[in-house]
Amino acid sequence: MGLIRRLRVTQRAMERAMLGVSLRDRIRNVEIRRRTRVTDIAQRVAKLKWQWAGHIVRRKDGRGGPKLLEWQPRGDRQ
Repeated sequence: MGLIRRLRVTQRAMERAMLGVSLRDRIRNVEIRRRTRVTDIAQRVAKLKWQWAGHIVRRKDGRGGPKLLEWQPRGDRQ
């Protein structure tokens, strides 16, 4: 989660720079996102991650497809 948080903070800083807005202007992130029409980086990362997983599963050379489908996460999270 730390990496995603840092990416979001960086993205917001870039969007503010694109609009010429500073933090002192106290414009909400939702308003900045509406003005720039940029996709949230966390959503983009999640989408690309699923696309990559699909790509790996569809490979026919036997490198990891079944392993990915049978993978079980660690811990007690459900």
